Formats: sequence, C-alpha cells, structure tokens
Amino acid sequence: MKRTASAVWQGGLKDGKGALTTHSGALSNTPYSFGTRFEEGTGTNPEELIAAAHAGCFSMALSLMLGEAGIRPEQIDTGATVSLEQVGGGFAIAAVHLEVKVRAPGADPVKFAQVAEQAKAGCPVSKVLNAKITMNADLRN
Repeated sequence: MKRTASAVWQGGLKDGKGALTTHSGALSNTPYSFGTRFEEGTGTNPEELIAAAHAGCFSMALSLMLGEAGIRPEQIDTGATVSLEQVGGGFAIAAVHLEVKVRAPGADPVKFAQVAEQAKAGCPVSKVLNAKITMNADLRN
C-alpha cells in the first residue's frame, strides 16, 4: 500500500508560500508558509500534519490492540503535540507527546496501561519518528 501527497512552494523561505495536496483530497491546495510554521498564520504546517498522523495512527493501533486484549473501547481521544526544536544550525522534531483518553467500561487499568504502551511503540508513525515519544493514557470507565 502506498499513499501520496504533494507540495508546491513558491518564493523564498520567509516571503514564500506553499500548498499541500493529498491524493485522497483530504487536503486540496491547503496553504502553508513560514508564518503557519513558526508564527500564527492561517494554514497548516508539516509538524501539525505529523501530529495529526500520529494521533490517528496511535488511536487505530490502540483500538486494535485493546480488542486483541479483550477490551472494547467506546471512544479513544488522542491529542499529539509535536515539538520542533533548533538543533545545531537547523531544526528537528525532538519529541512527541500523546495525550490519550479512553472510555472502556469494565477495562482492567493495569492491562490498559500495558496495551497503551505497546500501541505507542507499535504504531507505524511512532516507528518512523526519530523523536522521544511520551504519553499520558487515561482510562475512563
């Protein structure tokens, strides 16, 4: 399985602008710029998209793994915060923090915590990131 997306950039770093498009159409000429990445401009940025991808991937992995452990979640809410930091002469994604809230009546909290850790390590987006990944996982019965 392969998924595709494209980016078009016009101009210099600070005065330029770009647009992101995904094959599925979920993004269609979605604007991004220096302002949307390092300031508070309108549009998106690569780190925000990585956060969305990580939150979505983790939620699906957790759902799968909870099911395999005999726990049926009613709802999984995952927030991901990506930290972009200056490293040497450039920037790097140094960390991602996952904030997870799961409603699963009757679930064993110890088993839930174990499965959440496995999902954090096993989700494909976690595997591709060269960053410290932390998590708070809250089980709500």
